[in-house]
Amino acid sequence: MLRHAIAPSRRYTKASHDVVRHPYLNSDAKILLLYVQGLPDADASARSLSEHAARLAITGRAYQRAKQLLADGGYLHEWRWQGERGRWITDQLLANVTLTREGAGVVGEGGCPEQPPQSSEKPQPPEPSAPPAPPSARSRTVGRPRVREVGGSYPDKNVGEDPSHLPPEADPAVEPDASPPPEPEVAEAERVLLSLRHASRELLLGVREARGLADTAAEWLRRGVSAAELRLALTAGLPVEGVRSAVGFVRHRLERKLPGAGDVVPAAVPGAGVGALVTCEGAGDEHVFRQVGEGRECGRCRLERAGAGVAGAGQGAEVASGVSWRERVAGAAGAVG
Repeated sequence: MLRHAIAPSRRYTKASHDVVRHPYLNSDAKILLLYVQGLPDADASARSLSEHAARLAITGRAYQRAKQLLADGGYLHEWRWQGERGRWITDQLLANVTLTREGAGVVGEGGCPEQPPQSSEKPQPPEPSAPPAPPSARSRTVGRPRVREVGGSYPDKNVGEDPSHLPPEADPAVEPDASPPPEPEVAEAERVLLSLRHASRELLLGVREARGLADTAAEWLRRGVSAAELRLALTAGLPVEGVRSAVGFVRHRLERKLPGAGDVVPAAVPGAGVGALVTCEGAGDEHVFRQVGEGRECGRCRLERAGAGVAGAGQGAEVASGVSWRERVAGAAGAVG
């Protein structure tokens, strides 16, 4: 390999072979170290190492890798200390030679060790120029300090005050009366109102809202309306544009559609008003049926007897006129034609 090198007379940086030929430093770490060493003292100390790296387009993971390699090689040292008003400050030292923590501490204090000895002891960080100031001034607490009484209680704060304006103390022996349980109709009405959301999500009511409308809905149940009929009256025929307020819509229907006291026909109770079993007096084999009213024949026998009467009346009309129904239909068709 051939080479051509000219020693620069200006605008150059002296680089040690130990840095250029270092086997563990990557190119970003070497370029960052040489760049900072070539800057004037004012420019080098005015910015942090990350700002210098950003000017070289070394950011993110590449900067973190280069910084770690410089710290492992002994070229970069950092100290953190707490300054005024509790703020933390980080001092960085970047050298072109390998320094131990002790040697870096001497350089940070302004010294210049020729050959710092190898030591495993951890040096102390450089002390700040001025002692840290307290965060803020506090006003002195009024009163004198006193010793806390162990096992005692705090003194009564109302001692020496006029007790006339104080609320009366509750008697622990007298227990407050428990609220009476709601009426069965009110409880059933509340369950119906809470179940409206199953029919339509627009009629979702909260517990407090349903409890506030339970008295009005219970009046429906007292007037003979069943729970299913009440639910149908509240959910049928919802507005096409939707329900804006569920509680307002349900209250409006409960008040406007409340039936009168005598308008509701009570539903038939299963087993009520069923007659006894009696023998049917109709034709055919003997059989029994449940009597409805004063009838003596079952429903089938009454239908058969009514059908036989209609058929007999038709046949009698044909015999009286002497013309069958087929002949009448044919004559009518001929007349139309």
